Amino acid sequence: MRASDAERERIAEVLREAVAEGRLDMEEFDERLNAAYTARTHGELEPLVRDLPVPGGAAPAPPAPADPGGWRERIGGTPTSSMGIAIMGGFQRKGTWTVPRRFTAFTLMGGGEIDLREARFEDREVVIRCFALMGGVQITVEPGVDTHVSGIGIMGGFDHDGGVEGEPGAPRVTVTGLALFGGVTVERKLRKEEQKRLKEERRRVKAERRYELRTERRELRGARRDERCEEREERRLSLEKDRRED
Repeated sequence: MRASDAERERIAEVLREAVAEGRLDMEEFDERLNAAYTARTHGELEPLVRDLPVPGGAAPAPPAPADPGGWRERIGGTPTSSMGIAIMGGFQRKGTWTVPRRFTAFTLMGGGEIDLREARFEDREVVIRCFALMGGVQITVEPGVDTHVSGIGIMGGFDHDGGVEGEPGAPRVTVTGLALFGGVTVERKLRKEEQKRLKEERRRVKAERRYELRTERRELRGARRDERCEEREERRLSLEKDRRED
């Protein structure tokens, strides 16, 4: 997991307190401090303070970053493939495949489909290089994925509309390359199970609304019947009164 500047500074503070208490000599302190400021991951930070106490006896391990989309479970694994080629044909990468750090897509008078909605990711940062020569590449990602598009279109199209900042902890997908007499598009769609859930939710809401409307109509008809009954009773009483007066 990538370390933040605040986490590096927290480790540096533990080291400063340790040298002030005499637990570290200056040479070891300088070595660990330099390692802390150059560390890129939690795995590099934790060994630097593993043998040092902190106030209150709490472990100095950095807190895990927010992960509202559950992305941690989808990071890591052996890549399924690193290239997709379509020459006067097509290729697909979809379903539960593992995206490598670098994936290359090449199409010549053909088409390629890269669907990342169900995929795992070898690393939190992946690069997809697309080269579409008189062909096309369609890339589909979830709304929460951090997507950046930087390709070039020459007598063709390289769609940059799919580049959007993602959720905290989501993978970062960079799409780059060249479209020559071809096209590369990046589309954002929900996962199939999420689409199904939303469809069921819409169906449930519609059913509830229909029930409410039927209930309102029944109540309205009942109210109208009551009004007609009251009107008939009033007319009957009025006729009886007129007869008695006659």
